[in-house]
Amino acid sequence: MRIFSFAALAAIMTANAFTPVPAGARTSSALKASQLEQLSKLTTLSIDSGDLKVIEKYASTGFITDATTNPLFVSQAGSSGDPVYQKLVDDAVAFALASDETDEDSIVALAIDALAVNLGASIASIVKGYISTEVNPKLAFDTDASISRGRRIIKMYADKGIPKERVLIKLPATWESILAAEVLEKEGIQCNLTLIFSFVQAVACAQRGSHLISPFPGRVLDWYKAKDGRTEPTQPEDDEGVVLCRKIYNYYKKFGHDTICMPASWRPSRGPGFETDEIIALAGSDRMTIPAPLLEKLEASEEEVAQALDVDSAKASDEEEVGGGMMDEKEFRYLLNMDGCGTDKLAEGLRAFIGETDKLEEIIIAKVRENKA
Repeated sequence: MRIFSFAALAAIMTANAFTPVPAGARTSSALKASQLEQLSKLTTLSIDSGDLKVIEKYASTGFITDATTNPLFVSQAGSSGDPVYQKLVDDAVAFALASDETDEDSIVALAIDALAVNLGASIASIVKGYISTEVNPKLAFDTDASISRGRRIIKMYADKGIPKERVLIKLPATWESILAAEVLEKEGIQCNLTLIFSFVQAVACAQRGSHLISPFPGRVLDWYKAKDGRTEPTQPEDDEGVVLCRKIYNYYKKFGHDTICMPASWRPSRGPGFETDEIIALAGSDRMTIPAPLLEKLEASEEEVAQALDVDSAKASDEEEVGGGMMDEKEFRYLLNMDGCGTDKLAEGLRAFIGETDKLEEIIIAKVRENKA
């Protein structure tokens, strides 16, 4: 055995400390970026959640800037029994009861809006970007009522010191709601048109100036798999939901639409174990909103994320303009009804959101009556 003196050992250690390491030898996993970090450099990321602790966890990474909610999250907040959320509910009911509204239906509707804003305001204190708040989905076919409700939500945020520039009013992409968004956008109220399952919905939203749309690639894939009876894996680039979102992105860039494409609702194209397939296949999209379980998977992986969408390729695509620059209601309804996926999934999505709203209404009605007793 060779024996070194303390002096010799010190000299060896000093020499090694200053020996440069070739760049190619830096293979430690600690030096690799997670897929979440890589994706955040290609696409602006939002967290799809109503859980304040979860939102705070991912906002602290610096990779998430925005947050989206929907009637399910608001309903969950209303029924959770958690003291934090219970206070949001109690404050919303007290606000509605102190208003000028007199009939129960109007009080309940105001309390639901107030709860959504209370939750949104709590989220706004955590994230630095957009927060989305949905108009009651029961108003999906009432343009005037949707406009009125959107204005009211914005005013309620303003009363809490949150400027309208930080709020996206969520509306389902029916013809009536697209027209409502057109009016609101002209007033400087930005809208997020959601439940998009067809290309015609995306085009109509852009033509009428919607700030942002949320296509649902995962649910589009669900529809085609059920229609075809498919059980075998689908390659992400052939996934019908990915194809739709790519087509929308290319169309917007090619024809100069400023509308932001923000995919939401994800499925594993290749099946279990590949939960982030669609997300990776759409890297480079303007924005994405992703639920916490998938953010966790992205955070745990260090596989390379390549940019799948880019402006130059989009402008060079073979997309053709639809509707001569501005489609009318007849053309919209015809094209939507010719799209089985768009028609079926829009109706299904509305039923699901309205179902959650019904559950929340029952909770709020009980609270209102309890406070009146």
